[in-house]
Amino acid sequence: MRQIVLDTETTGLSAENGDRIIEIGCVELVARKLTGNNKHFYLNPERESHEDALKVHGITSEFLKDKPKFEAVHEELLGYLSGAEIIIHNAAFDVGFLNKELELLGKPKLARFVGNVIDTFAMAKEMFPGKRNSLDALCDRLEVDNSGRTLHGALLDAELLADVYINMTRGQEALLIDAAPTEAVAGIQTRVDLRQFTLPVLLASEQESAAHEEVLAQLDKASGGKTLWRITTREDGSAPVA
Repeated sequence: MRQIVLDTETTGLSAENGDRIIEIGCVELVARKLTGNNKHFYLNPERESHEDALKVHGITSEFLKDKPKFEAVHEELLGYLSGAEIIIHNAAFDVGFLNKELELLGKPKLARFVGNVIDTFAMAKEMFPGKRNSLDALCDRLEVDNSGRTLHGALLDAELLADVYINMTRGQEALLIDAAPTEAVAGIQTRVDLRQFTLPVLLASEQESAAHEEVLAQLDKASGGKTLWRITTREDGSAPVA
């Protein structure tokens, strides 16, 4: 399976209010292994970043002024993503921005071009309920080295998320739960590897066992002694167990 781990940096938090993508980082996985076939774009958003966003990514308008616009790279990007399973942390945010950029070009939404989208933030909330599940928190929890991450950067964050995802989904042959698409972004799936959990074995107490036997006795009496668990003998000749 071909998977692409994707991250973006933006001028702010609201694509609907005019914020734009300024950086896209993509890391390719094939059979859960890094291939080195990655993509990285800096983009001219034709607007200033909000002050708070600039503090997060540190990418200035001066740096971006000679970079291509999204329109110039979108065909290369979509060709690279075509048919792949896309892995994003807090996918609704990044997919929302990509969909807005495509809408401005009169193009269909991202879901038209890719296989499906997996949201690792939703996965983490299922696997680690009640805990912080930011990318930094997951790196710490899963022992992924993020010491070089002083500011957010799309390619670096995609590389870190690839390691986080691989650690979160070890035992890929195990049963996976596929949740229904979220209302925010259709096509985003939550996949949880059940091997990450240790299920306790709870034995019945003496009182519970006695109550169970009482119910079986009542059923046996009501059937005139014809209940199968009372009359069936195992093939090896041992007594049946209720």
